[in-house]
Amino acid sequence: MVLRKIRKIFSDSIDGESDDNDYLEIDLGQEKKDKKVIVKLFVLKQYEDVNDILNALREGYTIAVIDIKILRKRDSIELKRAISKIKKTTDAIEGSIAGFLEDIVVVTPSFAKIHKQAEKPKKEDKDRFV
Repeated sequence: MVLRKIRKIFSDSIDGESDDNDYLEIDLGQEKKDKKVIVKLFVLKQYEDVNDILNALREGYTIAVIDIKILRKRDSIELKRAISKIKKTTDAIEGSIAGFLEDIVVVTPSFAKIHKQAEKPKKEDKDRFV
């Protein structure tokens, strides 16, 4: 059966008759216009919750705001594993990751960057070296 289809394709192209109905034109630019950016809140209660976050990030249109308070109180080792896995995926999709306060982590895809402002040295630090 497959051999007949292949033979038909080659015989049609040799005869000069090609069937344009076999091909479907896809407009890739249209797909991007229809997608909207979603800012989604995630609560990291256990290590397995990382998979939902990673799937949303891989779609490419989700900015993840992750509350890590529950896992931080429960198991700091699992939290480190989860953040490490999120960071590896963020690096792979060329996104940005940043922590806010003690309980919030924000992850963005490649089209959005998190501005990380360097801390200004305190006045005491400046005077100490003078």
